[in-house]
Amino acid sequence: MVWFTDRHYFLLAVTFYGLSMIYSVFLWRKGFRRDEWVNYILLAGGVAWHTLAMTKRGLTLHSCPVNNLYEATTFLLWALGLATLVYALMPKFKFLTAFTAPVLFTVGIFALMPSLDPPHGPKPEFSGALRSLHAATILQSYGAFALAAVAAAMFLMQQHDLKFHKIRALLSFLPSIQRLEVITTRLTTVGLVLLTIGLVAGAWLPRKDGANYFADAKVIWSALVWLVYLELLVAHRFFERSSRRFATGVVVVFVLLLLTFGITNHFSALHN
Repeated sequence: MVWFTDRHYFLLAVTFYGLSMIYSVFLWRKGFRRDEWVNYILLAGGVAWHTLAMTKRGLTLHSCPVNNLYEATTFLLWALGLATLVYALMPKFKFLTAFTAPVLFTVGIFALMPSLDPPHGPKPEFSGALRSLHAATILQSYGAFALAAVAAAMFLMQQHDLKFHKIRALLSFLPSIQRLEVITTRLTTVGLVLLTIGLVAGAWLPRKDGANYFADAKVIWSALVWLVYLELLVAHRFFERSSRRFATGVVVVFVLLLLTFGITNHFSALHN
């Protein structure tokens, strides 16, 4: 129906994420010793509605829907949800749905705030394949960093349980701490590669006369994020930084990324 807009589809997606979050609490209480296919189906339903919402918005704009904070946030959530579904197809990674669902729901509620989605003009501010590549790779890198933070948090929980000889670590269906460490490292590497591609693509985008790409607040912030993740990987892989410190760093950096994303976007001349 005509009145059913992309925001209505996204609201349905957030509703499914909320149901998945509620079921995730049940899984947490049972120590992940129950079948998680119900949670997977709920999350898949949310991603399906989410995909429909983004497709409808993209067809309206004739461009990748990343023209404001609402669209950027929903794109990031979609990348996170889709990546979770792909990884959760493997039996040892079904636990991811229980940890990403609360993130998708809470950030989705934030994204629904009307002030984040002001009306567009007759056309998007700018369009083109290069801009879409820039936005998509950077937002997908955030999705990879989010999954890395989830895996790192699970690593810390497993290590804590094993350290204190808790039986939950033996009965849990979560992957081993060795596998979680590998997952965290690989996802962080993927995120860093995607962020690099996005920053390079952004440097080639057309800008207003006098606008300095490397002096923009968002670009400086992104470069700092890139450097911090690079330091985490290099120190862990080549300088024998402990796995615990590496995992803690991945979680802390992603939390800081979320807390500062909107602030740097607000002060960015190129993104406003």
